[in-house]
Amino acid sequence: MATPSANALGRVGEEVVARYLDRKGLHVLDRNWRCADGEIDIVALSDATLVIVEVKTRIGVGHGHPLEAIDEIKLRRLQHLARAWRDSHPINSNGIRIDAAAVIVDRTGKITLDYRKDVA
Repeated sequence: MATPSANALGRVGEEVVARYLDRKGLHVLDRNWRCADGEIDIVALSDATLVIVEVKTRIGVGHGHPLEAIDEIKLRRLQHLARAWRDSHPINSNGIRIDAAAVIVDRTGKITLDYRKDVA
């Protein structure tokens, strides 16, 4: 398998996660939402909970597991971005949950998803 660009690989990972969320009954509201403070990969709704999903996609784990790239600073930024998204969209929610997803694509094209709820 040819090595895709970082942007193409990221799109693959986000699509895998969006489909996973759909199968789990979540409604994807937004993808790649940007504001001056950063970007949210996926915004979804689970019952009445707003779910913000950070997606990290890698080819293999040679440089560590993708979720290792989500540190405390990133989690605080995601919480801030989640509030900004909610403030700019007229939606009722009972709260906000931050989830993280690691998508690993091996050299043969096999995809593995590691999804973690409520990481922050």
